[in-house]
Amino acid sequence: MSGASWQRLDALDRKIVEKLGRDARISNRAIAAELGVTEGTIRTRIKRLQNEGLIQFTVVKDFRMAGSPNLCMLGIDADPSCVSALAETIRQIPEINCVVLMLGRFSLLAMGLFTNIEQLNEIVIDQIRTLPGVRRVETSISVHNLKYEPTIAKITSDPKADCA
Repeated sequence: MSGASWQRLDALDRKIVEKLGRDARISNRAIAAELGVTEGTIRTRIKRLQNEGLIQFTVVKDFRMAGSPNLCMLGIDADPSCVSALAETIRQIPEINCVVLMLGRFSLLAMGLFTNIEQLNEIVIDQIRTLPGVRRVETSISVHNLKYEPTIAKITSDPKADCA
């Protein structure tokens, strides 16, 4: 949720989002009891938040259960005048699950789950490196994840859920 979206929420909305963020399976009744409001209030608020696109419910599984993929990060150095267009183009690649605009060594960071090096090479070489404005792509592959919190760092294949 962007900073502007978070500011549009009142205190009750924020508490509801916080509770759902910790456990999306919590019942409206339980949230209502904890927050001291009616179940109908919770139901109405959640529906409004969904309709406004401020929250969505999705199943997030530990990516290690998705066929033994590797989390791959692509640091992309790009011509500054092309960054926005590149971000949008890369965002449309189905295998890329996250695109982040960066300040520092790279202009963009793209992440995805890849089951083999050939698949990663096809995406990097055939699709990303050839895009106008791309200067360099540096690939890093996760070999061991010391901490992965799926409620914070959701890596999904749902294009609506990517972080760009």
